[in-house]
Amino acid sequence: MTQQQIKVTVESIDFEGKGVTRIDGKTVFIKGALPNEEVLIEIVRRKTNFDTAKLIEIITPSPYRIVPDCPNFTMCGGCSLQHIESTKQVEYKQQTLIDNLQHIGNVSINDSDILPALYGEVWGYRQRARLSAKNVDKKGGLLVGFRETGAPYVVDMTECLVLPKHISNLIPIMRQEFVKLSIKSRLPQIEVAVGANVSILVLRNMEQITIADEQILKDFVDTYSTKDFPLQIWLQPQGPDTCYPLYPLDAPQLSYKLTNFNIEMPYYPSEFTQVNTQINEQMVALALQLLAPKSDEIIADFFCGIGNFTLPIAQVAQQVIGIEGSDQLVKRARQNAIHNNMGDNVIYQTCNLFKIDSKWLNELGRLDKWLIDPPRDGAYELVKSITKESAPKRIVYVSCNPATLARDTGVLVNEHGYTLVKTGVMNMFPHTTHVESIALFELNN
Repeated sequence: MTQQQIKVTVESIDFEGKGVTRIDGKTVFIKGALPNEEVLIEIVRRKTNFDTAKLIEIITPSPYRIVPDCPNFTMCGGCSLQHIESTKQVEYKQQTLIDNLQHIGNVSINDSDILPALYGEVWGYRQRARLSAKNVDKKGGLLVGFRETGAPYVVDMTECLVLPKHISNLIPIMRQEFVKLSIKSRLPQIEVAVGANVSILVLRNMEQITIADEQILKDFVDTYSTKDFPLQIWLQPQGPDTCYPLYPLDAPQLSYKLTNFNIEMPYYPSEFTQVNTQINEQMVALALQLLAPKSDEIIADFFCGIGNFTLPIAQVAQQVIGIEGSDQLVKRARQNAIHNNMGDNVIYQTCNLFKIDSKWLNELGRLDKWLIDPPRDGAYELVKSITKESAPKRIVYVSCNPATLARDTGVLVNEHGYTLVKTGVMNMFPHTTHVESIALFELNN
């Protein structure tokens, strides 16, 4: 039966980049539609509270609609906003942040308190990526790339415009060379880590490689590694902690730099770092500007990772206490403090910050200021545990999830007497719906 086609005007865009309209009071989500567009749609799925529709025709396009540059856009699940002009993408992300603060945190903010968004390059920015791999004979062999939108299939791609050019250029070469491996059907992913001096490909080998496989990988590196972009192959036989370098063993150390702070951060490809080094440097500078550390202050860096914020803060503050849940990351953070000659005024400790309470926080001692940079789950247990004795006068909160930031903001503002002074977004992931944000809180006297 042919479905009815309906002409509607799109009202807004949701956090996944879908257009939103209402038909007879019921919300309808339309993939690919933009606010204020008049479109022809077809309902494809009906649920109790909302419907999902397919975009049939754009009758009146948005002035912000553009033709996506990437040939994989219609299939790839990596970048869902390429059809929107890049500055408008950021405006939508800013509105998502504001809406979450209001609706989840019950906190409003004036337009004058919205920080200018941080921008960087919108193509070739992604220094970290996890590419899927799958051997599909009917599609010509090994596919390497991101997965299709809403499906487990690997996109049949030969380039990726958000990856650095030298990595994107390797996609068809990896397809050509890695299909020769005996483990080609037991190679589900290839992790990419692009550092300042080396680019690493971590192959998730679910079976042990053969001597012939090893030679294929060595030949790959010798052929396609260049002076400007040296390559190194790692293997990961099981979990992330099992990865190790295969070839060459004398490659430069993987690291990124915080140039403004004269800091170098070595790391393993299995350890978390930001995917966008350009925005990361701007983000660290903005965080320190908002935190305003002083030479007589003791400051905590919660969820400190390998020391991305800890070490820049330590250049100014009397002492910084970095706290992280992973022993491996704490070990790396200590090494990085020594590597940058800052071991004396940085203290690191391991603690599961999702299982702390007020007693633990009080025992940590009085801290002048906090920097919080949690994963997507946010920092609910931490902010909930604040007492009069442990409350810092200033908190800078860096977030990768506006919903959990909004929830935690509600606790800080409505329960602990903080004011949300400034907030804004950072375009860490151009062309995606991912919202990276930062917020400044000050304790009311």
